Amino acid sequence: MNPPLSARRRDDILNALRRGTVPQEGLGALAVGLDRFKVTVREDLERVAAGGGAFKAIRGEYGCGKTFFSRWLQEQARGLGLATSEVQISESETPLHKLETVYRRMNERIGTVATPTGAFRSIIDTWFYALEEDALSSGKVDPNDSAALLKFTDELMEKRLDAISRNAPAFAAALRGYRAALAKGDMATAEGLIAWVAGQPNVSASIKRAADIKGEVDHFASLSFLQGLLVVLRDSGHSGLLLVLDEVETLQRVRADVREKALNALRQLIDEIDSGRFPGLFIVITGTPAFFDGPQGVQKLPPLASRLHTDFDATGRFDNPRAPQIRLKAFDRPSLIEVGHKVREIFATGSTQAERIRETVSDKLVERMADSIAGELGGKVGIAPRLFLKKLVADVLDRVDLYPDFDPTRDYQLTLKADELTVEERNRTAANSVDDIPLEL
Repeated sequence: MNPPLSARRRDDILNALRRGTVPQEGLGALAVGLDRFKVTVREDLERVAAGGGAFKAIRGEYGCGKTFFSRWLQEQARGLGLATSEVQISESETPLHKLETVYRRMNERIGTVATPTGAFRSIIDTWFYALEEDALSSGKVDPNDSAALLKFTDELMEKRLDAISRNAPAFAAALRGYRAALAKGDMATAEGLIAWVAGQPNVSASIKRAADIKGEVDHFASLSFLQGLLVVLRDSGHSGLLLVLDEVETLQRVRADVREKALNALRQLIDEIDSGRFPGLFIVITGTPAFFDGPQGVQKLPPLASRLHTDFDATGRFDNPRAPQIRLKAFDRPSLIEVGHKVREIFATGSTQAERIRETVSDKLVERMADSIAGELGGKVGIAPRLFLKKLVADVLDRVDLYPDFDPTRDYQLTLKADELTVEERNRTAANSVDDIPLEL
């Protein structure tokens, strides 16, 4: 049983559906068909929270809910005290073979229960506060002696980061400089140093000199900095980090040499997690079956293919959710209708016209809409959820709520326009003429 949604979370869910996007939070209220994953997801998250590591690949066709699943997983992780971050892999913005860029994007999007996104600085500040509390509770420092407290806290920091400092001394040096700058009230230097620790480029040389550091956080340093961040998270009260690398199937479209480097980066991350280098880290990747099984994806790198190989049950009834890959089933008609009913109830619960909404947007109407959307998309129910929920909320439920005389059975006709469709959806719609059929020449 999911807890009741707050008014803010309800509005966030409905606004995301109006835009045709996946909500960031409250996904338990929408989840359909995920019960078979709940136990093993809990097992994985608890193992990571206890200091272990995990790597999981989520596979599924377009529209089957990979992004939804990954965000639902992030919600479960935050409930167990993990920080979370979701990074969209793309050739231009976040190429996977450049781990320094992945590290930077991860920190830009890192979130906690208290701060859903952009929580990097608050995590660092919470860590220093925890160190100060440990220093004061030791009884070895006068709470009124700020200089002694700063010195003792630095010593504690060095002890906590000792293992990481051997490989990435700049991580500890930058944090030490950040705290010293704060103590002096030098906010410009503090801002620059915390940005550098987060992997941001173009920090001025004068700011870096203040902490006796040089250069940028490169591909190799980013892995050591990730180790440092995991230590900081653990000491600041967070049990680990869930990092989602979404849409890795885009690697199939990059140059062969770039693809090979990116696939090798994935292989390296898996091996590093298995070796125990990243206690408290759970990495999840999402991709299409073509990426995992096709000639331009994982199969290009046999060592990675062997690590991710999973034998799936022919019917899907006995898939093993503990395997390296888990397979999401495409939406079918019953699941599409079920999620439509859930959205109607979320909408009605927050409306002053709840009974009218339930009566006017009846089960039969929801079923007809689901069938109509799937029909417009060539009968492919699996790619219909996004458009179905967008139309249900923005075109039907909103109008019923706003206009007392609106009757969707009389006043609404479903239409799909090209500019509201994704490429995949557009490819499934019927062409009105030969001019509507795209040809690759």
